Amino acid sequence: MNILVLNCGSSSIKFALFNEEHKIIKGLIERIGGNDAIVNYELPQKNVKYKNVVSIPTHEVGIKILIEELLPQSGIKNVNAVGHRVVHGGDKYSLPVIVNDDVKKDIEECIPMAPLHNPHHLAGINAIENFLPKIPNIAVFDTAFFQTIPIEAAIYPLPYKYYEKYKIKKYGFHGTSHYYLMLKTAEILRKKVEKIKIITCHLGNGSSISAIKYGKSVDTSMGFTPAAGVMMGTRTGDIDPEIVPYIQILEGITPKEASIILNKQSGLFGISGISNDMRKIIDEMKKNFRAELAFKIFCYTVKKYICAYLGILNGVDAIIFSAGIGENSYLVRKEVLKDMDKLGIILDNKSNESCVGKDGIISSRKSKIKVLSIRTDEEVMIAMFTKKLVQKEN
Repeated sequence: MNILVLNCGSSSIKFALFNEEHKIIKGLIERIGGNDAIVNYELPQKNVKYKNVVSIPTHEVGIKILIEELLPQSGIKNVNAVGHRVVHGGDKYSLPVIVNDDVKKDIEECIPMAPLHNPHHLAGINAIENFLPKIPNIAVFDTAFFQTIPIEAAIYPLPYKYYEKYKIKKYGFHGTSHYYLMLKTAEILRKKVEKIKIITCHLGNGSSISAIKYGKSVDTSMGFTPAAGVMMGTRTGDIDPEIVPYIQILEGITPKEASIILNKQSGLFGISGISNDMRKIIDEMKKNFRAELAFKIFCYTVKKYICAYLGILNGVDAIIFSAGIGENSYLVRKEVLKDMDKLGIILDNKSNESCVGKDGIISSRKSKIKVLSIRTDEEVMIAMFTKKLVQKEN
């Protein structure tokens, strides 16, 4: 079965084509909306890489180029199904679903909760329906994995009527990544998913941490929106909620302008004043106090969630670091886990430093809790979900 996986962002389309579990082609179309869009793709099995700059005004045009020009390079003549990453599915979906008009309506209704994501997911679905009308579209929701979170961990201590009227609760995000990390951890540890307790740390420009007990998520750091939890590239993470109206009054700004500050001007970028890229932050740390401060705040907030979830889970078998920062920054991992030996967590410095961009156990043999670095792969997870659902329907 040939499965195309799409992740449509605000100005990008990340894609991968699978033949069964084999990734035939992968790539990224970015800067959609202008004349200088960048098309990158590679054929991993043939060691071929391609890059070009073209005009791509809309996601529909980007997907047309993908289908008519890029996919033929793979040698695959037909696509049997398309799996779409969808950030927000509300509380209706705990599993991937075949897209129909009702599903599209539900995705649209969740736009106020994910305005930077859901509109573009819909654009991708509509484009595929236009160019490949007989192909099933499968929606794989970031929020689905967190439907198992207990109500006491999901409901905010606001007046209960706001949950009843507006469904304000913790939804969680990066669920597909956390699910993949759970499966991969069980494979590496040679244990069944139902027998392990783990903490998964998806650390990138967007970051989230999840507590997973015997195959089910019991808590996660992101909340009603992806702005909650640990400090991120440009998002605040958790802050005192009274700060928001206080700044609005002092600065004379609107709620929309306040939201832009919280989501696009804060985090690593807001503190450092340099960048939202952890690599640049680390490069500047020795000569720039604010860069060092940004690094320390990020690591502190990650550590705080790990410690909280150690308590919630009453101990764990493993802690996993993943995504752009988690997989590649041994300095972040070292800072997060320092002085945790009394909790049974001891890094092996040599293993930690050498494990960059690859899977491996980075804890000492003396460590009671194993620490792993695992490369996440949301695309392969979406492809697996898509294949399973299509085969079930047929």
